[in-house]
Amino acid sequence: MRSVWIFYQKEMLEAVRSYRLIWIPVVFILLGIMQPLTAYYMPEILGAAGNVPPGMLENYEVPSAAVVMVQALGQYSTIGMLVLALITMNSISGERYSGSAEMVLVRPLTPLAMVVAKWAALLTVLVLALGLGASGAAYYVMELIGPLSWGGISSAAGLYGLWLMCAVSLTLLFSAFLRATAAAFLGLLSAAAFSLAHSLLPAWFDWTPAALPGLSAAMLLEDGGALRLGPLLSAPLFIISCIAGAALLLRRKQLPG
Repeated sequence: MRSVWIFYQKEMLEAVRSYRLIWIPVVFILLGIMQPLTAYYMPEILGAAGNVPPGMLENYEVPSAAVVMVQALGQYSTIGMLVLALITMNSISGERYSGSAEMVLVRPLTPLAMVVAKWAALLTVLVLALGLGASGAAYYVMELIGPLSWGGISSAAGLYGLWLMCAVSLTLLFSAFLRATAAAFLGLLSAAAFSLAHSLLPAWFDWTPAALPGLSAAMLLEDGGALRLGPLLSAPLFIISCIAGAALLLRRKQLPG
């Protein structure tokens, strides 16, 4: 555990020096507040754009606070997930292809400890960014549109964060044996494939982590909704499997062949 903590501190120091602890939360905050601002000021935006049919803006209704908050969280499944994949893709791949993985693992640091430390650092960045982004979105939603329950917001953001962490863990797994760009591409592609499979065959994939965004939306739209144990259990198992797989691959292939 001491080696994990020391390597985690090293990863967080690197995140501070590379300004990841600043620009990633800023991106998430901007993504979060953009949706309520756009929903509320849409008539003014369309009016300023011109070429709007007469009477179209008169029938515009601002969506409910819950709907706008769900849409704000949904921003993180596209641009947010891309940002997370970009910061994850080089986590292990960069260490391997630079040769630093071999030097680090000579010390009393196991591949599992290294992967866990890197995963924990990524989790810290995600929690900080998503927490600030969701808080910013909720603030503008409640100021401009209507009230929301902070408990529901926290639960919805937590479920969405669990889904994002599954995508991060998958990218980390690919980073253990692929180059950075390939790891990011496959991580995003796999997450998109999971989401598509769940949308096309919900009865078959309702137990998978891909169902977490739907559960997150239900926490807001259905005033709590009904939590299903399948996604809540499969997501941690999926994350643990990715961490274990990355550690095993790193042990077998510390340097690129």
